[in-house]
Amino acid sequence: MSKHHEIFDLGRQGLQALEHRLGLSRREYLQFCATLAVTMGLPKGADAAVAKAIESAQRPSVIWLHFQECTGCSESLLRAEHPTLEKLILDVISLDYHETLMAAAGHQAEAARKDAMKAHKGKYVLVVEGAIPTKDNGNYCKIGGHKAIDLVKECAADAAAVIAIGSCASWGGMPSTGPNPTGASSVSEVLGKPVVTIPGCPPNPYNFLATVVHFLTFGKLPEVDNQGRPKFAYSRLIHENCERRAHFDAGRFAMEFGDEGHRKGYCLYKLGCKGPETYANCSTLGFGDAGENNWPVGCGHPCIGCTEKGVGFTKPIHQVAKMQNVTPPLQYPRIVEEQGTGATLASAAAVAALAAAAAGAGVMITRNLGLSHAAAEAQRAKERAEQNAQG
Repeated sequence: MSKHHEIFDLGRQGLQALEHRLGLSRREYLQFCATLAVTMGLPKGADAAVAKAIESAQRPSVIWLHFQECTGCSESLLRAEHPTLEKLILDVISLDYHETLMAAAGHQAEAARKDAMKAHKGKYVLVVEGAIPTKDNGNYCKIGGHKAIDLVKECAADAAAVIAIGSCASWGGMPSTGPNPTGASSVSEVLGKPVVTIPGCPPNPYNFLATVVHFLTFGKLPEVDNQGRPKFAYSRLIHENCERRAHFDAGRFAMEFGDEGHRKGYCLYKLGCKGPETYANCSTLGFGDAGENNWPVGCGHPCIGCTEKGVGFTKPIHQVAKMQNVTPPLQYPRIVEEQGTGATLASAAAVAALAAAAAGAGVMITRNLGLSHAAAEAQRAKERAEQNAQG
């Protein structure tokens, strides 16, 4: 019996109750589970496990803190459609504390936070939105009379998992931009331990939802990279899957906003696009369930590298990106020999030669693309003058 049939046969009543609560048909519910499974990069059939986990598991308690931020991360979550926010917080998770969305205020809000921490000690998920000021004893941000730096430490002490959502919480973001007068720092820096980070300004809500559902399904957080980012969302360069990549490879670039290349949808690299050095899934997932091209590059603006520490809010928007890889040669020699034999010296030497050539090409591409349009024209004029002098 397949996993899908097992779910429907053994948990039919549970599914019907869930469908009633969520206001979704069975087909729509499975589409939601499949979307999250694909976002997490899970193998075929994993949507069944996700569906069963959401159906049977107790909704995880979520405490959501706000510090130095613009609430854009919460705004991004508000625009999720699969499921909508009200279905998410009422049926998938239990959002017990969120200063922007909760009805309570003042002492009632603080009581709700403390009650949730006590009732779900060691089991709740702590989500932190915004950087945390550390300069001058952390006096630049207080909520309910508590300093942000003290509040996050208190809430993180008994949390089952800590998720830093948005670039501000992940690595400092815009508040940490020099000269950083408040000493804005990331959650991991303040806590002194790694946390799961969902960077972006704002991040895609499905990266957050997928992380929470992964925790709900498997009882653990997803695999992360060296910056704490889930690999299912941040393991590939934006440049690799960009819809304008073909223009990059063909050497077609917009030189300034509004020129012919910009109007025709040419590559935005020379306008400062940071896609070649930024890891995220913006180019494949899009935003807001509004169809294709619904992300900055699709709308005609260069990527600013908001998910990448040391790039977003650090490098000027107009500065060209550092190339992380180059287009490989069209043909490679055969290096995979028949089983039981190894690669020949000739094939290994050929691969080494091609690798050296690719590295050299990468240097040249980076050098040439790094020049401004005017500088490139001046360089070509100088070369023509030298050729004429030699002729």
